[in-house]
Amino acid sequence: MRAQDSATADTSIAVGDSGTAPLITAPPSASSPRRVGTLQAALGVVAFSLTFPATAWGLEGFGPWSLVGVRSVLAAVIAGGCLLALRVPVPARRHWAGLAVVAAGVVLGFPLLTTLALQTSTTAHAAVVVGLLPLTTALFSALRVGARPSRTFWIAALAGAAAVIAFTVQQSGGALTGADAYLFGALLICAAGYTEGGRLARIMPGWQVIGWALVLCLPLTAPGALLALSYEPVRLTVHGVAGLLWVAAGSQFLGLVVWYRGMAAIGIPKASQLQLAQPLLTLVWSVLLLGEHLTPAAPLTAAAVLVCIAVTQRARG
Repeated sequence: MRAQDSATADTSIAVGDSGTAPLITAPPSASSPRRVGTLQAALGVVAFSLTFPATAWGLEGFGPWSLVGVRSVLAAVIAGGCLLALRVPVPARRHWAGLAVVAAGVVLGFPLLTTLALQTSTTAHAAVVVGLLPLTTALFSALRVGARPSRTFWIAALAGAAAVIAFTVQQSGGALTGADAYLFGALLICAAGYTEGGRLARIMPGWQVIGWALVLCLPLTAPGALLALSYEPVRLTVHGVAGLLWVAAGSQFLGLVVWYRGMAAIGIPKASQLQLAQPLLTLVWSVLLLGEHLTPAAPLTAAAVLVCIAVTQRARG
């Protein structure tokens, strides 16, 4: 427990420096943990950017309910194995409500709603959700943890979100689909899960946050996966298996591990704005993995988004 308390103290220093917790004077070398935190959050974004293409692959071999159930069970097995191997103590009772929010948002809600949407929506159209997610997460963090980013931060965040929305809507031809209700629902519930997970990552290591959330869902996901597999047809193709393995190990566990560590180090609002690059990365993967085509607007939008990211990372708080 002393080692964990020490780690918590170190994290609190980093989070305080980001403006999302009471400020604690940090030594001159504090910029190094912030750079590491930014890198970790960026790696999480790269992992998440593969989620939609990998889900599209997974749907080639599995039904939507089977895919979500099996991916959650596999991720829980990986996480539970790590927790057991390292003999991590069960979190205090006061943390379980927060873990339940993380579980509802990033383990169950977002994967299920986006998978259902991707049955009828292209990955380009679904990327609208991710384009709005940074702004929504920043709003949730302001309400939940009292984060108060500067006006410059909000202007840059809104500009980046507008650029991403304009680009992704143009990519999908400007048409709205029946999947939009799923996508906007996923947006809200995921932002809540990200915010609560970022808050808990100040108290315990980020990998334990998502690990315990996955384990918490096992009583639902294990029987749910078995039931879905008994009703939905399964075709074990290379794409189907590869997509399942990535969304389980990469998106559902490893990506969230580095993401929550990054959020704890640099603050929820600033980490969330790194996700402005995620839709564009998703579209690149869609071209490479799914054969979709991009318009010439892609490099212009990428440049605009990168400028917005730079401004949000330098803005106060």
